[in-house]
Amino acid sequence: MPLRALRRASERTLRAAGREAGVVEITVVDDTEIRRLNRAFRGVGHRTDVLAFPLEISQAPAGPVGQIVVSLDTAQRQSRRLGVPLDLELELLVTHGILHLIGYDDRDPVEARLMHLREREILSRAHRALPPLLWKGLLHA
Repeated sequence: MPLRALRRASERTLRAAGREAGVVEITVVDDTEIRRLNRAFRGVGHRTDVLAFPLEISQAPAGPVGQIVVSLDTAQRQSRRLGVPLDLELELLVTHGILHLIGYDDRDPVEARLMHLREREILSRAHRALPPLLWKGLLHA
């Protein structure tokens, strides 16, 4: 399990959002569990790649921000299908999840575009060249 990639992505995204002292819990599960959580909390009966559960509403720079749940099965499948490293796919999913925690909502097309631009900006700071196929990995994109 590439834990370093998860931590790196979390710290980078929180710093970019001005929440560097924030705390995010990251849970990695399989497809069965993420499908169960998606059904229980969103009423959606299929798997997804990442779920986000905000813990607080304030914009305070420190303290709990929330929890994200990542499906390792889905991340592995997406990274193989797209030909991108698993670590990079996980970084994208963690970045995406944390942006949800701080208020981004990709259900609206305009907000989704802004969210995806922010993801690219954050990941581009850490990587010289990002494979264009990386952005096709998000299930809802």
